[in-house]
Amino acid sequence: MSTRNRLLFFVTAWLVVLMPFMFWWSTWFGRALTDKEMSEYLNDNHHPRHIQHAIVQLGQRMSRHDPDAARWYADLVRIGSNPREEVRSTDAWVMGQDTAGPGFHEALLKMLDDPSLIVRGNAALSLVSFGDSSGRLQIVSLLQPVEIAAPSGGRIMDTAAVGTAIHQGGLIAKLQDGEQTRELRSPITGRVRTLSTATGATVVPGGAIATVEPGEEQVWEALRALYLIGQLEDIPAILPYQRELPDVPERLRLQAIEAERAIRERAKSQPQGTQRNTGERLDVLGLNRRLPSRSWLSAKLG
Repeated sequence: MSTRNRLLFFVTAWLVVLMPFMFWWSTWFGRALTDKEMSEYLNDNHHPRHIQHAIVQLGQRMSRHDPDAARWYADLVRIGSNPREEVRSTDAWVMGQDTAGPGFHEALLKMLDDPSLIVRGNAALSLVSFGDSSGRLQIVSLLQPVEIAAPSGGRIMDTAAVGTAIHQGGLIAKLQDGEQTRELRSPITGRVRTLSTATGATVVPGGAIATVEPGEEQVWEALRALYLIGQLEDIPAILPYQRELPDVPERLRLQAIEAERAIRERAKSQPQGTQRNTGERLDVLGLNRRLPSRSWLSAKLG
């Protein structure tokens, strides 16, 4: 092999290694940002992943109690209305890390009405850090399976198998509606529990396609929150996770038991016939501590 060809070979081999690394480095949210990059990324509406990257890095600064992080707090409030679901989800997660952030509490309350289940859940969990139980019903819903329904009539072309592990946004089924093919995707990370329609079947608008049970991390965080703010009426949603079954991890089972116990103890301490109102400010020891980061809610952080 000539010297020229050897050089070309080594350069090509180096590029094969270098290019994937450079792509990973440019999209990895763990890469620290300078102050200049932070400001630029938070306002880069053409690249949602840049916004997410900046939010994650800002959250890390907040967790270190960096006083300079406050200079970008107004951006976090503004981003709460960003059109991208994954950006709003990450934003709600980070705002729960500083209960003194101006406008954070109000922004999170608005996000309880977000069309995205994940954003609502993230906002609800962050509100617990504020001692606010306004999102209790949203947290209970995080324990429950999600039904995937047909947005229109048509023919099912393909489906995921029962038991398939699936990420948020993962494909559940394809629906042929005339000449148009719709992809039905999961709004949560979890596992396909049931399929109501077989491949090749015809469905009507609103017809059930599948149910997806929530993933372990989602359930874990919901149970932790209900340990603090749950009510007696939430116990039926908790009980399924107390079963000694292979598909219920031991830590979930134990957390579900502890959540029920805490709820019943709180109910005993309240005057008979009273219940804590949703939205009430809570005075529970330790409730206003910052909850650990919730990776399952930070949609598409990878």
